Amino acid sequence: MLPYNQRLKQLARNLRQNQTEAETFLWQKLRKKRLKNCQFYRQRIICNYIVDFYCPEAKLAIEIDGGQHYSEPGLAKDAVRDQHLADLGLMVLRFSAREVFENTEGVLERIFLQLPESE
Repeated sequence: MLPYNQRLKQLARNLRQNQTEAETFLWQKLRKKRLKNCQFYRQRIICNYIVDFYCPEAKLAIEIDGGQHYSEPGLAKDAVRDQHLADLGLMVLRFSAREVFENTEGVLERIFLQLPESE
């Protein structure tokens, strides 16, 4: 079981209720086991982080990045976060919000390739 910070529970709930447009759009493609019959969760708490989407079967975290992630401090912060998640055995896929809208099929294909075969 992955570490869980109980203090982030309300923040995760608020993030689920106030998703970005890109997160809402991608969630419609991932929910209800639409990709390889794999379950995804939104705004999942892992350690001291909240990942946008998480698939436990694939140990896959998905992040949808807005503009703040492309600044020097944002990139550095994301690198630390991604390394911490990798140390837990998770793969992190990052997509820009723009990519989610403009290359939806490509985004879904990259996610699909990381998922285990359905039973």
